[in-house]
Amino acid sequence: MKLSQMLTALIPGAYARSNPRIDLPGAVVVVTGGARGIGAEVSRAFAAAGSTVWIADVDADVAATTAAGVPGARSRRLDVTDRAEWATFVAAVLAEDGRIDVLVNNAGVMPVGPFADEPEATTDLILDVNVRGVLNGMHAVLPAMVDAGRGHVVNVASMAGMLPLPGMVTYNASKFAAYGASLAARREYDGTGVTVSAILPSAVRTELASGADLGGTLPTVEPGDVARTVVRSVRSRAARTSVPGWVLPGWLAVDQFVPESVERVVRELVDHRQAMALNADERAAYLSRIERQAAEHAGDDVRDDSKAATR
Repeated sequence: MKLSQMLTALIPGAYARSNPRIDLPGAVVVVTGGARGIGAEVSRAFAAAGSTVWIADVDADVAATTAAGVPGARSRRLDVTDRAEWATFVAAVLAEDGRIDVLVNNAGVMPVGPFADEPEATTDLILDVNVRGVLNGMHAVLPAMVDAGRGHVVNVASMAGMLPLPGMVTYNASKFAAYGASLAARREYDGTGVTVSAILPSAVRTELASGADLGGTLPTVEPGDVARTVVRSVRSRAARTSVPGWVLPGWLAVDQFVPESVERVVRELVDHRQAMALNADERAAYLSRIERQAAEHAGDDVRDDSKAATR
């Protein structure tokens, strides 16, 4: 890089301006986990801006119902943990619309509770959906974006990717990984016209947080707040943005300057162990779905292992 280019790169906003602009009207946007919660709101927000939206979700029927209420949206089943399904999905989008301008890796699961009680199938599901799903998504779309010379990937991580909490050992691990993968991919694809951003919501009022006494350790936000931040990232291309915006810089300051002895006392005062004792009745529907998905996912792994053993 020449000296003049280095000096230009120091100007605020230079990174976003150095990458090809993506106009939302007419942009082709893929949203994983788009059937419910944050994903559904993200799909609506992009559609409202004039984008062509593809809703991808492992629950095809729910995705189709959501897509029917989003102008111009289409839906297709996608298990984000399966690279072969990703290849088929991306091929279908490219055949229909010719390109993918924005990928929103939003699919995620959040079983929480005492780590020692967590079944192996649940551990596998969390890591495969929250980590492998993000990696698979980037792996599937980045080649076409690089060939086109432009594109934007948004990985919906979490403040749980920076702020460790009791009852969330595996979930924390998965979101730390998603956040790290986002920053690493951002660096690797710098200069290609393709950008990667991480969104770190605090506690979001969706089914994932059902049964939780929200409002203790983290502030609460609505899915629409996260959706608006995701859409804004197409313009800002910010490396990382928390929702609300002050949470990330606030936590970084605490982590850097507040002694652990003080932090421990404050954590107890705000009851940071909420994830260890959620309301089982309020969370029953979500846990039932997660148990089903974990069992199905475990069954898929067994079948894949059997195929590999016979090759």
